[in-house]
Amino acid sequence: MDGSTLEAEIASAGVQLAVLASKNVASSVANRFQAIRAKKSIEEACNSYEEIINDLISERSRIIAIAQAYEAELKRYTLGDEDIEYLQSTASAALDVMATFSPNTDLKSLESLKSLISVDTLKAMQLLGFDYKRAIGDPLTDACARAITNGLGGGSKKGSGGSGRQSASGAKRH
Repeated sequence: MDGSTLEAEIASAGVQLAVLASKNVASSVANRFQAIRAKKSIEEACNSYEEIINDLISERSRIIAIAQAYEAELKRYTLGDEDIEYLQSTASAALDVMATFSPNTDLKSLESLKSLISVDTLKAMQLLGFDYKRAIGDPLTDACARAITNGLGGGSKKGSGGSGRQSASGAKRH
């Protein structure tokens, strides 16, 4: 999902929430109750009460769906404490391993890099709005996809002809 689609979804959820908030449900329900009390038939009153209950349940469901959309979006951008600690320890260990393979590595710059990925720094960056998944995860995903594409097919695209191989089911694979 790209950023503009994501922003549109958040904006849409915000508009829906604003509409629901502006409905002034309490006074509306009170007015409807007053009108129901004036009705002579118990059956009409029961049907009206049932309608009010169904409307309230429906609005509650919409509010929950909006809250869940916001929560999902928040989770998409934030890493939990365990994730941050894991990221820090794994990256730090990876840097140590890389240093053993490169004896000419400047240890000062390595330590500076480690301090940059400390738990406190990672949390502070996240609080400031840094999106790890987009800044680090997306480029890594793209690089991995390119490496796989180049390694498997030399960068050829689907549907470009060629004989392909047949799978066990008899379908041609490219």
